Amino acid sequence: MYSEEFDGANAQERSGEDVYSKPVRAGKRTYFFDVKATKGKDYYLTITESKRRMDSNGHFAYDKHKIFLYKEDFEKFTEGLEEVISYIKTNCLKDGDQGGQFSDVNFEEL
Repeated sequence: MYSEEFDGANAQERSGEDVYSKPVRAGKRTYFFDVKATKGKDYYLTITESKRRMDSNGHFAYDKHKIFLYKEDFEKFTEGLEEVISYIKTNCLKDGDQGGQFSDVNFEEL
């Protein structure tokens, strides 16, 4: 798994050819699950969180955060995600609460 920060030499490969995209709207955020292919037809997934905000000039801007997930990491990533979601559902949510409430987490404050 890799962050959005990468050098220019890898930018072309990581931008990849778009193969499939699935946007998921969730409250103030939109998540994009994008399947991409390298020139050698090696497939990978980018997950982008996009959140609309008001900039200092009163115009709308979008904060975006992206991760790259490569095929060799799919299994471990899926297992970890399923385990964490199961833990939250079992140990953190009140009875009947399925996470329908949206929170506005500011990761810079954590």
